[in-house]
Amino acid sequence: MANRPLRIGIVVGEASGDQLGAGLIKALQSSHPDAIFEGVGGVKMQALGCTSLYPMETLSVMGFVEPLKRLPELLRMRRGLVKHFIAHPPDVFVGIDAPDFNLGIELRLKKAGIPTVHYVSPSVWAWRQGRIKKIARAVDHMLTLLPFEADFYHHHNVPVTFVGHPLADDLPLVPDMSSARAQLNLPSDGPVIALLPGSRQSEVALLGQLFLDAARLCLKANPELTFVLPAANPERRQQIDAMLVDVDDLPITLLDGQSHLAMEAADVVLLASGTTALEAMLLKKPMVVSYKAGWLTYAIISRMLKVPYVSLPNLLADRELVPEVLQDDATAETLSILLLERLGDSTLAVKLRSDFTEIHQQIKCNGNQKAAAAVLSMIEKQVKAH
Repeated sequence: MANRPLRIGIVVGEASGDQLGAGLIKALQSSHPDAIFEGVGGVKMQALGCTSLYPMETLSVMGFVEPLKRLPELLRMRRGLVKHFIAHPPDVFVGIDAPDFNLGIELRLKKAGIPTVHYVSPSVWAWRQGRIKKIARAVDHMLTLLPFEADFYHHHNVPVTFVGHPLADDLPLVPDMSSARAQLNLPSDGPVIALLPGSRQSEVALLGQLFLDAARLCLKANPELTFVLPAANPERRQQIDAMLVDVDDLPITLLDGQSHLAMEAADVVLLASGTTALEAMLLKKPMVVSYKAGWLTYAIISRMLKVPYVSLPNLLADRELVPEVLQDDATAETLSILLLERLGDSTLAVKLRSDFTEIHQQIKCNGNQKAAAAVLSMIEKQVKAH
C-alpha cells in the first residue's frame, strides 16, 4: 500500500450525504492527495474527484412505499456496486447514511474481508432497534454525529466514534441576522418568518400548502410580517411556484437554495422535521417543527418509535425545547398560533439561544477531520492484520 494511492469506496444517497462525503474526502485528501474515491456521490463529491458509478438521485427515496416501487432498480444498483468492489477491493468502504441500501453492501463487503465504516447512525435508537444485530454483522466501525448515538453503540458492543456534526463546525456560534437580511434584501427591522417545507417532492406536497396557509393566518394577525421560503432545488422551486400561482396576498421572498441564509435572517422558523431542525438550532432560531407522511408510512413508524421526540433539538436536550406538530395535529391554525407565540416572546428567544449554544458547543468537534482519522485508523488496522 505504501507504493500505491489509497482506494476508498464511498456511497451516499442524498444531498446531506454528499455534503458529509465531500467534507470527508477533503479531509482525507489533506494527508493523502492522490487517494482514489469511487462509488456513488453527488455534485460536491464529484467536484473533488470522486467517481460516481451510478447517479445519486436514484437513491433519494423515502418512506416505505416509495422505495418499494423502485426496488428492482435499487437492488440492481446494489448488486452492481458489490460486484465492482469485490472485483476491485478498496482499502476501506464508507457507507454514508442511506442505511437500508448501504448496510446490505457493507454486509457483503465485510464478509469478503473489506473493512467497512458506516457514517451517520441509522435512527436505530429511535425505532426498529432489532437492526442493531445486522449493523453489528455489517459494520466494522460506526461514526456518529450525535453523542447519545455513540452511547447506544457502546451499550451494544459495536465499535464507534462520536465525530460531532460538521454543520456545527461550519455555522458560527453567533449568527448575523442583519447581514443575512441585507444579503436577501429583507426589511432590516420588521418581523420575518422562514418557511422550510422540506427538500423532497413528497414533503413539499404534504407540507407546502399547509405552511402557506399558516403564513396567511399569521399575516392576518400581524400585517407587518414578511416571509422567506428557500426552495431546496429546481424541482422544488417548480412545485412551490405552482402553489404560489393563486397567492398574491403574501409578502413572500422565494429563494433558490440559501436555506441557511433564510433561517439566519428570520425571527422564527417553521420547518419540516429532519436535518433542517438541527440547522435552525445551530442558527439559534425559535422554531416550530412539523411533519406529515403518507398515512401508511406514519402508521408504521408511529407504532415503532421508542423515543418521546422526533426533532433533533429535543432529542439532544432530552426535553421539549421546540414544539413538534405532527400528522393530523398539523393544521394551519395550530401552526400559526405557535409561530405568533414565539414571535412575541423575547424571553423565550433568549433562553433558547442559551440552550442552543450549549448544544452547539457539544457537537462542534472538527467532525470532518475526526471522521477522516477514524477511516485512516481502520485502514492501518487492516494493514497490520495482514
